[in-house]
Amino acid sequence: MSGIVDAHLHLSEDPRDGLIPYASLNGLRYDLDELLGLMDDNGISRGLLLSPPLRGGTPLPNERILELCARSRGRLSPVLTVEPTPGSVADAVDLARRSLPAVRGFKVRLGYLKVFADDPVFDALYGYAESERLPVMFHTGDTATSTGSLVHSHPLTLDRLANEREGLTIVACHFGNPWIQDVGELVYKHANLYADLSGLVVGGSRYLEGYVASLAEQLTRAIYFAGGAEKVIFGTDYPVSTPALALDLVRRLGIDADDRESILHGNAERVFGV
Repeated sequence: MSGIVDAHLHLSEDPRDGLIPYASLNGLRYDLDELLGLMDDNGISRGLLLSPPLRGGTPLPNERILELCARSRGRLSPVLTVEPTPGSVADAVDLARRSLPAVRGFKVRLGYLKVFADDPVFDALYGYAESERLPVMFHTGDTATSTGSLVHSHPLTLDRLANEREGLTIVACHFGNPWIQDVGELVYKHANLYADLSGLVVGGSRYLEGYVASLAEQLTRAIYFAGGAEKVIFGTDYPVSTPALALDLVRRLGIDADDRESILHGNAERVFGV
């Protein structure tokens, strides 16, 4: 089997990083050396790096993500975060043009910002992404802050965008948790829509074992409904989850070995070109 691809990682090495509490909960140092070491220890050969939020709600600048990837000795590839303003869209497209072929996609933070995926502010981004065959990842499901908007992060809001832009590759992050079956329907309905498994398991709960078993059952049911796992992509959401927790969830899925390999590396290789 090829090395595992982790299609959803965060890192900043910035003391303002809003994910530091998750790192502490999981007993992580949360730096580049640790991340690369965890990848080695868990058979993860490549990863996609996304901006974490900084205190105050803004994401880490995309230029910093490019710098961290450059330090990773070819292990990490950047995904650029795009905010819902004309300036952010223009800057992200310009940076992607200047950074190809390193850039592997874009990310939109639905729910943390009160914007829907089909807002016209993103039209130029989607046009460019379609032309370069770059996926656009969307936060879906629960938000890490109580001030997030679930109306905007519900995965079914992606249905409108997928209908309008059949040439755009869409990735619903976190499998829309807790609306897992809704994402199963989206994956079944739309040829251009995928889902990742990132950030579904966080350590520290006394119900962790039962929760993981419940998640595995729900995800297996969604995969069966969709007719297969060829559009399901592995990710940890480091430091929100650890490779060990995320890989344990994949092992619990009621699927065959070929589907498990597709989730762990084949699908990401095809969708993101890593």
